Amino acid sequence: MELLGRYLDRSNSISSVMTQDGIKEENLRDDLKYYFMSPCEKYRARRHIPWKLGVQILKIIMITTQLVLFGLNNQLVVSYKEENTMALKHLFLKDYSGVDEDDYSVAVYTQHDVHDSLSYVLDQYSQLGRISVGPISYAEDEDREPLPIVICKEYYSRGSVEPSNEVYDISAQLETECLSLAPKAANQWKTHNSSFFELDFYRLVDIKVTFQLNGINLQTVRLRELPDCYAFYITITFDNQCHSGKVKIFLDMDSVSSACRDWKISGTAQKNTHYLLVFDGFVILVCVTSAVLCTRSIVLAVRLLQRFSRFLHENYNRKVCEDDQGEFLNGWYVLVIVSDLLAIVGSILKMEIQAKSLTSYDVCSIFLGTSTLMVWVGVIRYLGYFQKYNVLILTMKAAFPKVLRFCCCAGMIYLGYTFCGWIVLGPYHEKFEGLSLVAECLFSLVNGDDMFTTFAQLKDKNTLVWLFSRAYLYSFISLFIYMVLSLFIALITDAYETIKNYQKDGFPLTDLQKFLREQKDYSAAEEGSQTDVNVRQSAFCCCRRAPENDDVILIS
Repeated sequence: MELLGRYLDRSNSISSVMTQDGIKEENLRDDLKYYFMSPCEKYRARRHIPWKLGVQILKIIMITTQLVLFGLNNQLVVSYKEENTMALKHLFLKDYSGVDEDDYSVAVYTQHDVHDSLSYVLDQYSQLGRISVGPISYAEDEDREPLPIVICKEYYSRGSVEPSNEVYDISAQLETECLSLAPKAANQWKTHNSSFFELDFYRLVDIKVTFQLNGINLQTVRLRELPDCYAFYITITFDNQCHSGKVKIFLDMDSVSSACRDWKISGTAQKNTHYLLVFDGFVILVCVTSAVLCTRSIVLAVRLLQRFSRFLHENYNRKVCEDDQGEFLNGWYVLVIVSDLLAIVGSILKMEIQAKSLTSYDVCSIFLGTSTLMVWVGVIRYLGYFQKYNVLILTMKAAFPKVLRFCCCAGMIYLGYTFCGWIVLGPYHEKFEGLSLVAECLFSLVNGDDMFTTFAQLKDKNTLVWLFSRAYLYSFISLFIYMVLSLFIALITDAYETIKNYQKDGFPLTDLQKFLREQKDYSAAEEGSQTDVNVRQSAFCCCRRAPENDDVILIS
């Protein structure tokens, strides 16, 4: 009897341990199945409201609305600056046609034209208030006195040139001499400072005329927003560095916006600004909520990965493979968190701009635009729960590593052609004048754009360069269009066919998928037909739908 009692006790203890292990395994399997369910399946299974999905939908609507509102305002700012630049060129540049030639606005070729153009700038500046149709005026200092216009000429300190005898004597040291004129006295330069404007053109490098104007962007009033005040820093350059007989005239303008010091406006502009600030604050709150929920999901995934790793190690002495680890470490959540952080920073900058504390429109637009891009890309995750869309997503995921390696190899060839085209064809072809221009030109050729124009624009002035350009362009177009692009398409097509075959015949099973199917053999990953394997539903799952072929495909 004593032996029988010991045997029964031992049997009960063993069965108790086995029962506890079985319960832990079932709990782990149920938790994993629930984690990899879609939001709708989770709701049907446990009646948990998909807060994360709702927050993402709300965030998409709000961030897109915020982007549109900011984009409309930014367009007004950019158009105001561009139109002011065009207006100032017409005001201060004599004989300006309205279209810049290459990178300069106007070119003059005689000494008389240089003096006339410089005189025109000073005369126009002295009578700015009478001729300008825009709300601009002279900038003032702290004592409310108009800031002067400054003319600086840079020239070689010493030199003599005799082209007929092929003799020159030039000192490489540059000297700068400046003259300041009050706005209303600028038209008197001929009588008071005539010696300053006596120019030795063979020594002259450039002349720079700088002045500052103030303006107000009143067009935002009709959008019920407070107008911005602008400070325009204008530099007009007479460039004679080449000493080629052609003096190029540039007009560059830098603008800085700020809140006006004293203003009064009737209507709802200020009230509308307050509404926008409240809306931006709500966007920040939604983004913080989204980031917290996604961080919580990542923490949960890490804990599940640790539990599953412990289970494999204790029961089968195996480690979790990289594919299974990738299922837990969901890149979509990281994308959402990054987009939330960018949206928060962009919203804060937008609030500062609305409050007239900052003027970084470009920086704010980069943050808001990038966050909106990532938010809309994140929608692909939810489309992956549908089988037809899932094929495309799995194809992109499978082809991406191969495409990335292929682009690295093709990029080496592309860079070689870029440098070669720049050094050889740059002096003779406008599309090859800079490295960025060469890269853009070659990319357009790969896509079949402007082929004939690229060939035709290189004139037959240098026979050797012309022959090289033909060999260069023909070899590049043939190599990239007929070989590189074909291989690129073949990589994607191969990945698509592989995914289609997997969906028809069954995906290779990983340890995680075997565990979810309750298969006990984890010795090797094997292929199995999904139509022949019945995935047992969890005891708590209330999903009433027929199992589909992609029930066990894990969307990462």
